[in-house]
Amino acid sequence: MTVSEFKQQLDLEEVPGHLSVYLRSLWFDAKGEWKGAHDLVDQLPGEDAAYVHAYLHRKEGDQSNADYWYRRSGRPRSQVSLEKEWEELVSYFLTK
Repeated sequence: MTVSEFKQQLDLEEVPGHLSVYLRSLWFDAKGEWKGAHDLVDQLPGEDAAYVHAYLHRKEGDQSNADYWYRRSGRPRSQVSLEKEWEELVSYFLTK
């Protein structure tokens, strides 16, 4: 699946069940459901969950919390737009 094909699934009313938890979180985020997106990754271990978590807190505007999660993810704070970072995340998780 490509990022473009993933974006087409945003027209659906229900999150597609075949998506990974990370892609489901990003799907909810794109649909304007930040809490739903956050709840999916909030308690997950690992760097991938921390990466999505960091993005979500950056989007929320809580930069200090986002920085904490970027450190946990092993990645530096993103310097691109939120839209670009979302696409980068989707692309990353589509290849996993």
